[in-house]
Amino acid sequence: MSVNPIQFLRQVKQEVKKVTWPTKKEVVPTCEMVIAIVAVATAFFFVVDMFLGWGIDKILQLG
Repeated sequence: MSVNPIQFLRQVKQEVKKVTWPTKKEVVPTCEMVIAIVAVATAFFFVVDMFLGWGIDKILQLG
């Protein structure tokens, strides 16, 4: 089932017309939320990494 390039481009053009792009009012809060969640996750994993590193260091010093 092959489609010729001209027909394909027409179909692409029709599909692109159906796309609804978010407004700036929708995008800005979403980006802020993503940045906040990434910052919280980064801090969490940093603390966990430091704690595990400290614990492993103490275990290795026992031997």
